[in-house]
Amino acid sequence: MQITSCSRTARTAVLLSVAGMLSGVSAFALSDGNDSQDHCSDRTLHGNYGSGSQGSILPAPGVSLPFVGLTLTHFDGRGDLSWVEHTVVNGAPLSPGFTVRATGTYTVNHDCTGSATVNTPNSPVPLKLFFVIVKHGTQINAVLDSNAIATVFTKVADRGDDHD
Repeated sequence: MQITSCSRTARTAVLLSVAGMLSGVSAFALSDGNDSQDHCSDRTLHGNYGSGSQGSILPAPGVSLPFVGLTLTHFDGRGDLSWVEHTVVNGAPLSPGFTVRATGTYTVNHDCTGSATVNTPNSPVPLKLFFVIVKHGTQINAVLDSNAIATVFTKVADRGDDHD
């Protein structure tokens, strides 16, 4: 009798585990805007994306400077990017308008996560960003690997003049 009882308990536990996994898979597959179930590559990011960044620059212990920035970034679909930026630190623009140009590289993983390294004259070191591609490649949520700055990139409507 105890063997049957253990068997019944084990079967119930397995069924509950499988049911839990299946419900998790269903919820994941039905999630809106998360492309993790899709297969991504560098080609997923192609074209122009507008972005807004905000957060804090942490130049020294106990020092926090407010940061706001805008970029228009071009991803070439092959791992290279370029952007123009307007950056404001501690309430003061670092340059007028969108006159600062930056270049960099990016890598997209199969699970739609990725990273980018950007060289901009506004930073003494390359910027290292980590990101997740969502909404079928039309949005990128990113965070700067240093300081405390988050960025959202949104695909700009294709006007048909985006050629590489």
